[in-house]
Amino acid sequence: MKRLETVDALREWVGTARAAGRRIAFVPTMGALHEGHLALVDEARRRASRVVLSVFVNPLQFGPTEDYRQYPRNLIRDEALAAERGVDALYAPDVSVMYPPGSEVRVVPGPTASRWEGAVRPGHFEGVLTVVAKLFHQVMPDLAIFGQKDIQQLTLIRRMLADLDWPIEVVMVPTVRESDGLALSSRNAYLDPGDRIRARGLSAGLFAARDAWRAGERSAERLRALVAEQLEAVGGVAPEYIAVVEPEGLVPVEMAVAGTIVAVAARLGSTRLIDNVILEPAAGRS
Repeated sequence: MKRLETVDALREWVGTARAAGRRIAFVPTMGALHEGHLALVDEARRRASRVVLSVFVNPLQFGPTEDYRQYPRNLIRDEALAAERGVDALYAPDVSVMYPPGSEVRVVPGPTASRWEGAVRPGHFEGVLTVVAKLFHQVMPDLAIFGQKDIQQLTLIRRMLADLDWPIEVVMVPTVRESDGLALSSRNAYLDPGDRIRARGLSAGLFAARDAWRAGERSAERLRALVAEQLEAVGGVAPEYIAVVEPEGLVPVEMAVAGTIVAVAARLGSTRLIDNVILEPAAGRS
């Protein structure tokens, strides 16, 4: 595996791969790699002959009271995990590489970014789309792999690619979970033992809504209530939103159909977690 830290070095590596006729898959991450990230690498390996994984904690997507400085970082561990899983190139630029002095142009998203995560974290998606746009221009992949857990981010990236006519295929990988249902997240490391147990309420609520939909429940309000009931039952969980939305613009719906997304964000102490399920028949995956 090659470790790259500058745009020039990355482009040279990509150019060599392209000249050899290689199909390139890209997995952007903020590091603190876990099995969820590595599942993205596995999917990338299945779909392409070369895999680039980036590790960059993007300051633009953190608000002034959020955990940018405390966000877990361990590049040596990340590099070892990436190499073991078959990554061909690890791109780990410094902040000064991504945002040189004088950098001021940003990608401004549309109204889909103002809902849910965007309402709770103003400016977050401007930072996300800006860094993803820069990474896409630097890597120039054939396809990019993202996880379902960050469903609003994925929706906005797809919208950006469509609106700006970029020929990059986006692949969504279902959320990887612990044995108790908790979605894997780098922020799970912040949870104390009690909050770790209570965090199971997020997935329990989502699974209750999914199971009710499969049993014939179609009322979005009732599905929201089922999630809320599970969060209330575990105690110590402060929900920020419970959303039942259509998949294109994440607009709330009154009646759920196949493809409807049920998403939740909540705080457990100082830790903020998000999760979602996509309503599908029992044979589908969430």
